[in-house]
Amino acid sequence: MDIREVVTSFRDAAPLPGLDNAWSWAPAPGLDFAGALSADGGRLLQLNARDSYDQDLAVATLAFAREHEERIVARNPFIGASDGFEAPAGHRFDSVTIIAPEVHEFYDYDRPTLTPFVRLAFPAYALEFAGDETLDEAITRFDMLRPNELDRDPVPFLKMRYANTRTLGRSTNVGRGFTDPRNLVTELRELDGAPGSFVEFENRHRHVWRVEWHEAYYIADWNTQTESPRETTLDELLEFAPAQLRD
Repeated sequence: MDIREVVTSFRDAAPLPGLDNAWSWAPAPGLDFAGALSADGGRLLQLNARDSYDQDLAVATLAFAREHEERIVARNPFIGASDGFEAPAGHRFDSVTIIAPEVHEFYDYDRPTLTPFVRLAFPAYALEFAGDETLDEAITRFDMLRPNELDRDPVPFLKMRYANTRTLGRSTNVGRGFTDPRNLVTELRELDGAPGSFVEFENRHRHVWRVEWHEAYYIADWNTQTESPRETTLDELLEFAPAQLRD
């Protein structure tokens, strides 16, 4: 497939200033796309934005993705990420992520033959990825991160499992599932006064902790399970747990 020919045929496609073999186009009001040929010319690296397009950020992201594509994809073929990215002024992103076609399925509806040749690229934060995500995990994370919002805040990698005997709330997944960090804080608070309840949480380094209620809060390092749970307080937990997600 001639990627250049396909992209330049898009309505309103124009060269992207500041990056060779790259273009921008706007398929609808509020939607802005930018894309660049891969270094070998065989793929399109595409960035999408909804009501948040920044040309300088698009150029920097696609240039970084093109230069480091091989290394990023080698790290994880589904949702590979690389830190070391220096975002333009006004942005805090420190990483660029490349998404595989089987994850994003972009163009499946109107240009299905193009989809296998497209890798989405977007600016991100290093704390959002473990590096060993499976295909299913990559699909979930892709949906959670809202990659077309180029002014978004970080969404730290967090998997959680819990059960609460007082609220009767519990995880619906078999194991730990992805969730928003705010849910972790909520469930830690809810443990108070709920005998036999627990919260397990996992960060991007795949380190796991388990918190239980036995007339007080107790926390244990769930990776080794060699040390007895230690008593702690809610205030300490609410400081400790979020800190592990930023590590």
